[in-house]
Amino acid sequence: MSPLEETHNMPIYQKAEQIFQLTQGLIQIVPLEDEFLQETVVKFMAENAMLIPVKIAGAEGGDLYDLRMENAAIIRKAARELYVQAGSLRFAEGIRDKDYIELLRSTIDEFRLLFIDWVAGFDQWNYIKDSWGLFNPPGVYAHDKDPDEDIPFNLNEFLELGDDDDNDDDDDF
Repeated sequence: MSPLEETHNMPIYQKAEQIFQLTQGLIQIVPLEDEFLQETVVKFMAENAMLIPVKIAGAEGGDLYDLRMENAAIIRKAARELYVQAGSLRFAEGIRDKDYIELLRSTIDEFRLLFIDWVAGFDQWNYIKDSWGLFNPPGVYAHDKDPDEDIPFNLNEFLELGDDDDNDDDDDF
């Protein structure tokens, strides 16, 4: 199974897809003549619903703790905004099926529980220090010395292809 297929089979990803589908359905019950609701639902809610599965895939593909946490923060923000946006539709005139709104909100609650477990499973030892200090694992701080600074690396030596006088056979690549 490919890494992408593995991600698509994860319960959190499947729940994110369910949120996306429910949001798409919610778009269908918003009256077309209500420009404000159309703008709110179509633009903002659809954007948040699309962002969630995309960022899950990004976090899984990135694998580094700081990148995963950054994606998790974006996912959390999008899910919370979507939850509030859906909740505000309960008070809107012209929405035919208010139960659909509660279904979306309860699905986001289910997603939240999966999200908690997913984030808890991030490998805290697989990281690059975040010099901004937002997404470092516990015990690592922005002002800490970067452990990668001790790795001897000379870019000029790395890029040097060798002396032409010493070994002409190296030019055959």
